Amino acid sequence: MASMGPAEEDQGNRSIHSDNIPTIHNVPMRVLIRPIPSALEESKVTSLMKTIQEKADKVPPIDILWIKGSQGGDYFYSFGGCHRYAAYKRLNRETIPAKIIPSNISDLRTYLGASTPDLR
Repeated sequence: MASMGPAEEDQGNRSIHSDNIPTIHNVPMRVLIRPIPSALEESKVTSLMKTIQEKADKVPPIDILWIKGSQGGDYFYSFGGCHRYAAYKRLNRETIPAKIIPSNISDLRTYLGASTPDLR
């Protein structure tokens, strides 16, 4: 995954999960796991698509949980950023700007409970 370097600080678009992570990566859309269906507002997706096409650096990165499986597999989970994800997907972008948060199975279980898979 290509690194874009330190993010520009935008006080209105901060995340408590990744606020201390300055590096933004271009993460391949194909590796993202989004286990929870999104409830989208079409006007937000449309607005984001326009902004991405005109000035993508104005759209904050999504947060991704990076989890190592028991046998070394890499898993990239995304729970937030639903409208941004949908906008990049509809624009057929191969990558999405993201902050990668090193995580573990326990963190994932917070989101998925008993539905947490056995990651290898």
